Amino acid sequence: MTLTVLDPRTALVVIDLQKGIVGFPTVHPVAGIVASAAALAAAFRRRGLPVVLVNVTGGAPGRTERSFSLDGMPPDWADLVPELDAQPGDLRVTKTTWGAFASTDLARQLRALGVTQVVLAGIATSLGVESTAREAHAMGLNVTLALDAMTDLSPEAHDNSVQRIFPRLGETGSTRQVIDLLERG
Repeated sequence: MTLTVLDPRTALVVIDLQKGIVGFPTVHPVAGIVASAAALAAAFRRRGLPVVLVNVTGGAPGRTERSFSLDGMPPDWADLVPELDAQPGDLRVTKTTWGAFASTDLARQLRALGVTQVVLAGIATSLGVESTAREAHAMGLNVTLALDAMTDLSPEAHDNSVQRIFPRLGETGSTRQVIDLLERG
């Protein structure tokens, strides 16, 4: 569904734009993804709306064929990219699962702020962003996905999320469309 409206209490949730992950080869140039997410964060802050900056420091404990470990990663691997211009008022969430809700208190924090909608951005479209979108939708939050502020490691995975999954979870639009709605709000 094309982007139509933002609720008065909408939060931006930026997934895994951290030094270690932005170094992976992605489908879309990561500089553009980071710039779009940073523009969204600045626009949300100007409106006094919550900005949630999420990073990942590990993997879920369940058994999988592919395991992920931070062993041997540089010490700053989980640090958010400086372009996001993290502010003291931003919510910071560190997760150990794909989605930002399952292993954190993000749901409680957003409820306490009266948030009814989230705008999602980040890496990877089919992993952290999609998992967070699914969790938010299941919690009853309205979900908006800023498509030009996200990318993936796989073009097929990115396209599947954008074309098949996201339209079932919420509305999609561009960074510019989200910012325009914020400015009109």
